[in-house]
Amino acid sequence: MSASTIRKAKKLVESGSVVQVDDDLYQIKSSSNPEKSYFVTSDTCECPGFKNFYKFHHGKGLKANCSHLEAIRIFKEKS
Repeated sequence: MSASTIRKAKKLVESGSVVQVDDDLYQIKSSSNPEKSYFVTSDTCECPGFKNFYKFHHGKGLKANCSHLEAIRIFKEKS
């Protein structure tokens, strides 16, 4: 995972952009467009970065990830 992704995720958590909606459902604001938000679970996200992950990384044995998924992990650690 890139340092940029982790930095964005920390910023999302610190700015209060992560809201837990249900046991495994979160609504997280977009880091690039404050008027947008995405619904995220512990392993999926609606954002374009997550949806295009395999296209960009060609499946190199990596599990799809994005700053929103990383934000959930950080959010849970702080709870």
